[in-house]
Amino acid sequence: MVARGGVEPPTYRFSVDRSYQLSYLAKRCETLPDVTPSHPIASSPQTVGIVGGGIVGLAVAREVVRRRPGTIVTLFEREPRLAAHQTGHNSGVVHAGIYYKPGSLKAQLCARGRDLLKEYAAEHGVPLLECGKLVVAVDPGEMQRFDALEKNARANGVPGLRRLDGAEITEVEPHAFGIAALHSPATAITDYVAVAEALGREIEETGGRVLLGTEVTGVRRVAGGVEVRTEARLDGDGGPTRRGRRPDSTEVWTVDQLVICGGLQSDRLGALVGGPASPRIVPFRGEYMRVAEAKQELVRGMVYPVPDPRYPFLGVHFTRRVDGSLEVGPNAFLALSRSGYGRLSFDARDLGDTLAFGGFWSFARENWRAGVTELRGVLSRRAYMRTAQRYVPEIGAADVVRAGLGLRAQALERDGSLVDDFVIHSGDGITSVRNAPSPAATSSLAIAEHIVERAFGRS
Repeated sequence: MVARGGVEPPTYRFSVDRSYQLSYLAKRCETLPDVTPSHPIASSPQTVGIVGGGIVGLAVAREVVRRRPGTIVTLFEREPRLAAHQTGHNSGVVHAGIYYKPGSLKAQLCARGRDLLKEYAAEHGVPLLECGKLVVAVDPGEMQRFDALEKNARANGVPGLRRLDGAEITEVEPHAFGIAALHSPATAITDYVAVAEALGREIEETGGRVLLGTEVTGVRRVAGGVEVRTEARLDGDGGPTRRGRRPDSTEVWTVDQLVICGGLQSDRLGALVGGPASPRIVPFRGEYMRVAEAKQELVRGMVYPVPDPRYPFLGVHFTRRVDGSLEVGPNAFLALSRSGYGRLSFDARDLGDTLAFGGFWSFARENWRAGVTELRGVLSRRAYMRTAQRYVPEIGAADVVRAGLGLRAQALERDGSLVDDFVIHSGDGITSVRNAPSPAATSSLAIAEHIVERAFGRS
């Protein structure tokens, strides 16, 4: 196979920057002009392209090469490393299925994905610890929501679920406070970047290709397949991410099937392939605090509040990490960039898209009070910890330091309503994952099974 210019495109090994810091300029996707295909991936009976090097895209690529031996799989990732966005900036929780509407895709795929992920971690030496979780009610006004949550969790078959009274809470978490709690001993923690690394290695070892620094800028259906245009990008140090390639060079690839797992860019990529305008992505940022070493042992596993079903976020909580540290968070506030991880990160296009979307303003009108509360936590560490201290009173503002932030791709409909379940569109050789919020990381291997069965049938 020969690329444009007669240069054989190599297969590129990757590494993940453990600092999780990145910076790049978002580039506007454009429609593909009428060009002659110049870069067929292979002449084999089946070729598949995957867009997105987060955990869902990687899981799909791995599932294709596992289930359909001989298929040529190429994964395109615009960043110079895998897991650069939501996968590499979350709490690391392996969810047990407490929160999700029974019968929903989330409920089904979380249960299946949880078991698959535990098996995968054991097989590939990825750390995974079942430290358990408490969902704690601290006042009587929460009990109606608490009872509904318990009913939901039991309908989803959460393993080992127990209801605790106030005295029993301290048997599980001696320093936690509440009047009732749900204890989920099967809720676990892992390192999702390590999972992504293992998936990437497995894809390459079984003949797939992982192309970093490769941004998809155009897609077009053609007779017998799908054309994908890509541009090579610079890495964070200003150098080319792929050896022997001119930065910002353009290539055109041809595949039989294309699967798009774009995360924070999913609506833009969906539009690129002619998908529906909704749902749209509105990015939210979540800041974390790290608990001082002297008080890290005050929480053994995880302590969560009872969530408010009107909002898509689970609330500030205490989470043990696999390195032994203890974090608090995340909160949830409107992000001014879909790709920046600094407290002052700003992107004019990203913010403009949010403000121009009527659904955002409908959402804001309904939830402005919650927004004001979250803003206080963004501005003040004391305000941030005031809520968390209700559950573990001995850890306060003086015991934490800021520990970075993550971004969440929140999908909204035109009327401002939240899209809660996973949303996957398929047709004419293209599958587009339009909404994959938490528990997408937990569910990733099961999502991959679901997508591959829909796109290719059972085999």
